[in-house]
Amino acid sequence: MSQADATLPRVSHNSDSQPTTALRRRLAELRGADVAPRPMDARALAALAANPGCRRRALLDGAGVDKGALAEALGSPAPFGQSQFAFVRGHAFEARVKGDGGAELMRLVHARTAAADSPAPEPGGVSVPDLSAPGPAGRAERTRQALERATADGGWTLLDHPMVRLEVAGSPVHLEPDAVAVHPDGRWTVVEIKSFPILDGSADPAKVGAAARQAAVYALALKALGGRVDERALLVCPKDFSNLPTAEAVDLRRQIATTRRQLARLTRLEEIAAALPEGATFDPARPPAELAGSVESVPAAYAPQCLSTCELAFHCRDRARSGGAVEVLGREVRGELGGLATVGAVLAAARDEARDTADGPPEEAAVNPAAAALRRAARLRAEALAAAGRS
Repeated sequence: MSQADATLPRVSHNSDSQPTTALRRRLAELRGADVAPRPMDARALAALAANPGCRRRALLDGAGVDKGALAEALGSPAPFGQSQFAFVRGHAFEARVKGDGGAELMRLVHARTAAADSPAPEPGGVSVPDLSAPGPAGRAERTRQALERATADGGWTLLDHPMVRLEVAGSPVHLEPDAVAVHPDGRWTVVEIKSFPILDGSADPAKVGAAARQAAVYALALKALGGRVDERALLVCPKDFSNLPTAEAVDLRRQIATTRRQLARLTRLEEIAAALPEGATFDPARPPAELAGSVESVPAAYAPQCLSTCELAFHCRDRARSGGAVEVLGREVRGELGGLATVGAVLAAARDEARDTADGPPEEAAVNPAAAALRRAARLRAEALAAAGRS
C-alpha cells in the first residue's frame, strides 16, 4: 500500500453501518435504480435550513433527486439556475483571484481578517496542499489531514476547493467551499468567491445574505472537525465594473446560529421515507400521474421565498393555490392568521361566517383573534366604500 493510499479513510464493517446502508438503498430506490444521485451543495443546504418544515425538499435533496428534471416531468418547469455566461464569468474571476499560487487572495485574507500582529504572507510562502483523492469521502479525509498539518505548522495555508462533511437529517452531505485559509495563529477562514460586483463599497444585500448563508454551512462543517473556525467569512467580488478582486469580511455569527438550529429541526430521512406509500418513486422517467402521486405523498411547506431557491416551487405553488392554502400569501401572513388555514376560511371569518367553517370548533372560531381582526377590517372597508359612494 502506498503512503497516499494509507491516508484514505477506511470503511467500517461494524453493525452501526447497517442502518446507513439500508437508508442509502432505500433512497436509491426512490431516486430510480439507474439514476445517478445529484449531490447537495451549500446553496441547496442553506435553502433547506431556511425552510426546515418542508419534508418534501428534505427527502428529495437527501435522496439526490434532480428536482429540475422532476419538475419538468410534472409539467411545472422552473427557469432556475445560473446562466452559462454567468457560469463562465464566475470561473474566470475565480481563476484570476487564485492565480499566482493564491498570492492576491491571501493578501486580501490578511488585510480583512488577520489579527493586527499577524505577519503578512510572503511571496512563495503560502502552502497550497494537494487535496486530490478518490471520491468525496477520500477528499474529505485528505482535507481533514491538510487542516491538521496546516494548523500545526503555524504558517499561511490555502486550501483550494477542499471537501468537508456535514450530517444532515441523519445522512452525510459532502460540501466544497471555494477556499479555506489557515492563519498562522491556527484560525480557519471560509472564503466565498462571487462574480457579483461590489460597487462603491457596497453590494446587493440579497446576494450578500445568500453568500453568508452558504458560508455559514461551510463553517458548521469545519466546526465539526474541531478546528478554530473564524466566525467571519471573506467575501471576494469584482471591484466596481472591473475584473479586479476586492473583499469584505462578513459576520457569520447569526447565520451560523440560525442554520445550526434549523438543521437540528429537520426530520430524519428514515422517518420521512418510512411514511411513503408502497411503490413511491421520484424517477423522472416514470409517468407524470405516478410521479405526482409520489410527490404529493410527502408534505411540503411552500412559501413565496421558495420560488428563488427550489426547482419544484412552481409545482408546489400550483397545488397550494388549488387548495386555497394561505401559505401562498407568505409566511408572515400565515403566522398572523393563526388557525385559519385556507383563503375560504379567511373570507368567511371576515364576513362573520367563521362559525360555519370547518377549520375548527365554533367556539374556537368565535374567539380567534385573527377572525376578530378580519371582521373589524371588513367593517372598516365597508364603511369606507359607503362613504366614498356618498361623496
